[in-house]
Order: sequence, then C-alpha cells, then structure tokens
Amino acid sequence: MHDFTYRENALYCEDVPVMDIVKEHRTPFYLYSVSTVMGHFSRIKEAFKELDPLICFSMKSNSNLSLCRTLVSSGAGLDIVSGGELYKALKVGCPPERIVYASVGKTGPEIKQAIKEGILLFNVESVPELIMIDSVAKKMKRKVNVAIRVNPDVRPDTHDYITTGSKEKKFGIDFRTVEEIFDNSNKYSHVDLKGLHVHIGSQITDPAPFREALEKIMTFIKKSGIALEWMNIGGGFGIDYGPEKAADAGEISSAIIPIVKDKGFKIILEPGRFIMGNSGILVAKVIYIKTGSTGKKFAIVDAGMNDLLRPSLYNAYHEIIPVTKRDAEKGVYDIVGPICESGDYLGLDREMQELIPGEYVAVMGAGAYGYTMASNYNSRPRPAELVVMGSQLKVARAAETYKDLIRGEKIVTW
Repeated sequence: MHDFTYRENALYCEDVPVMDIVKEHRTPFYLYSVSTVMGHFSRIKEAFKELDPLICFSMKSNSNLSLCRTLVSSGAGLDIVSGGELYKALKVGCPPERIVYASVGKTGPEIKQAIKEGILLFNVESVPELIMIDSVAKKMKRKVNVAIRVNPDVRPDTHDYITTGSKEKKFGIDFRTVEEIFDNSNKYSHVDLKGLHVHIGSQITDPAPFREALEKIMTFIKKSGIALEWMNIGGGFGIDYGPEKAADAGEISSAIIPIVKDKGFKIILEPGRFIMGNSGILVAKVIYIKTGSTGKKFAIVDAGMNDLLRPSLYNAYHEIIPVTKRDAEKGVYDIVGPICESGDYLGLDREMQELIPGEYVAVMGAGAYGYTMASNYNSRPRPAELVVMGSQLKVARAAETYKDLIRGEKIVTW
C-alpha cells in the first residue's frame, strides 16, 4: 500500500534512505512518496473505470502544491472547501471545469471569486447558501451550476467527528427540503440545479454505508422525478493505519457501480485520504527518554500535536516505527511531543525496540490531514514538506522559521 520499506534495517522512501535525509534536513518533517500517491490514484481510476468518473482529489486532506499539481497533471480535478483552496487549485493549473466547491460556510466574496473563475459546481449545503449563490450570481449577471448536498441520515462506523451523513450533523439537506428546492427551482433564477452530492464521512472501510446512502438517494430520485446531469458520490474511503484495515477500492466500487451505472448522469468522486494518507510519513527525533514514578516510559520527540493533530483530536492510531532497526530489547513507550498539553502525543503504549535519544522514528500514514491541520501552537514553526520520486528528493515546502511566526504581526503602542 505504500513505498516506505526497510532495506537491510534502514527505512527507505522509494529509493532514498530516510537516514540520508535527516542528515540534510532538520526534524520534524513530512516526507511524501510520489509513486504511492499515483499508485492510489490509479487504483481509484481502475476500480471505477466503468463509470468514467471525474475524480476530484479532496484538497483538505493535503493541499501541497507539488502533490496537487502531480495529480492534476494526471487528469484529476480538485474538491475544494475554501477561497484559499480555490487559490491554490488555480495555482497548480487545475482547469476550473474540474473544480467542485463544498463547505457549509462559503462567504459572499468566496462565492463571487469561484463564479468569476468558472468552476464546475458548487455543492450546496443549505437553503440560505443557495439563496446567497443565486444573489451573487444575479449581481454578476451569471448563471451558475450547483449540486444539492443530500444528508441521507446514514451512520458509518467511524469517529463521530468525521461522520457527516447523519441528521444531527451540520452537513447537507434532508430529502424533503431537497425536493422542495427542485420543485421551486424557478425561485433561483441564476442557478442551474445540475446534480446531487452525498458525502457520509471519512475513514470508512465497509462498503455497506455507501450502498445504503446511494440506495436511499436513488429511491428519492425515482420518487421525485428530478433530472440530473451530475451525481457526486463523495469520498471517505478508509486506509490502513495499522489495526484498521484499509477500504478495498474494488469492493467499494462493486457495491456502488450497480446502483448508479447507466442512470443518465455523470459521476464525480472526491477521494482524499485514500490517495494521500499512506503516501506520507512524519519523521521525528527522539530527544529524551523519561521514566515516570509508575515505571511508565515516555519517548519525548521533537514533533507534537501542532505537527500532527489526529492522535490528540480523534484518538487516531498511527503506526510508529524506527528509521533504523537495531538488534535491541523491546520496551513499551508513550511517544509524546514537546507541547504543553497532556493530550500531546503521537502514540500511547507502543511496544518498540528500546529507544535512545538521538535516533529517529517515522509516524506512518501521515500524508492526509497531517500538514493541513498543523499549527503554530506554542509558537512552533511548522515543518518542511519533502517529496521523493524514485531516487530524487525535492523540498516542496521549506520549514518555517521564527521570522515566519511574526509575519504580518506588529507591536502596537498606545
């Protein structure tokens, strides 16, 4: 599932030894494998080729310009959720007709810019948003395409924070209201209702919730008689973080394709994590080994929750492995960072080779929702992003400096 492998006890990213990288670049840093990115993109394309979908990579999972450009150059579109992501999408050369725009809180200026650039579709999350888009388009004397995001009230087996398709969540619109929107489409003179959109959550490994959601939507379409040009079936396909099994693209496509094939509309997919998750690692240095009064061992590393928030936010599991394997006794460690929070950890109760200060560990599966969720908490500069293709290593984003921490800030006087 990825191109991070051991060769004679040394961890490699494709054909580059990670230990060679740490000699040239200070930790922590994110390290990405281009072949892994393209391998997973190809798996999605192959699994869904019967539908010939427009695959819009979800930028919120990883908006690194170099990686997004690689995907766009291979025919991918982009799924965006903010004006900033629109800016970056255009920066990497994504044709506007391959951009779809989600988010429950699009602002007037963001909508205006997206209309100006001529994106393919807005995924509309509420009636007030639809009214806003119609109003902005009217002022611009433009007519814009929208897909209405349906909330099918389906609960996949995933963390509550990344469940988005149940009725208690802020995302999407219930079936009754969706039908009212289509029945009263003449109220929105500068909007074309082109499709429906559904996205039920993230890190879903079982095909059943996708099947349930789409069957509900197809029943609704048949009953309401609405005509569609596009059906956006979202993303959310899970990956292998260690104990969690990955979603099988073939199993999921086999569950989905019979439901939506040959129904007269074109298909959009929005995978993010599936393409990018296993393509990246976070490399950190062990600073101290601390033994608490109960005997618990803490491996204190130079990466923390500001660099990778998922373990603290979701109690998410990431496999953590040594950059160099040694013939050593095993120990059980909490792998923790330097942030002044008890919730600052990368992994708890991990059995590993005995760790020593000065060596390096790799946090696996950090390619999605890693850097994009990073912050400057505790006034810590964000890490570099490095990219490998074959035997080539390139800096895709330089590590921030202390000067970057105060960029745009000034000391006011009274």
